[in-house]
Amino acid sequence: MERYLRPTARNSYFTGKLLLAMPFLEDIQFSQSVIYVCGHDSQGAIGLIVNKKIPNLTFKDLVVQLHLKNDYAENFKNFEVHYGGPIEITRGFVLHSNDYFISSTVAVDQNFSVTSTLEILRALSQNRGPQNFLVCLGYTGWSPGQLESEVQDNHWMVVEANDNLLFETSLSEKWRNSMATIGVDPMVLSIDSGHA
Repeated sequence: MERYLRPTARNSYFTGKLLLAMPFLEDIQFSQSVIYVCGHDSQGAIGLIVNKKIPNLTFKDLVVQLHLKNDYAENFKNFEVHYGGPIEITRGFVLHSNDYFISSTVAVDQNFSVTSTLEILRALSQNRGPQNFLVCLGYTGWSPGQLESEVQDNHWMVVEANDNLLFETSLSEKWRNSMATIGVDPMVLSIDSGHA
């Protein structure tokens, strides 16, 4: 159990990591959530839920609603739009591989970036975007010290993010498969795990 990350003097922040909701997390909104942490510092944290979708909304629908040129939108007719979190649910974010960069792109780490402008949606609809991506509406946020406290209180497990978990694993399997990367079966976790 101690193989997952906890804040220490050397590793206080979780930018670029995945947060996995513990099975006993009481907030139904975050039940079995997998959250990619886009930024975390002394001012707080921001993340995107990557394993929940917005019902009845595809990328093709979004392109049509935004009146973007959609020559390639048919390619994405079954591509899901993710529920990134409860904050600013109408604001869009694209979490993507680092093979795409414009002035508004924020490189999270050496593997992943986030772009939140209409330009990336336009690029995707025209087949000019990044190879791997997730389109999210809304985000999740924490105030200063809040995320560290929640991790210490065993609300979240923190694991390394990778391409397979983010972009290739189905939504229904992301939470369990993310736990499995560190050999954890969520069914055997207890509320007191990790406390001395």
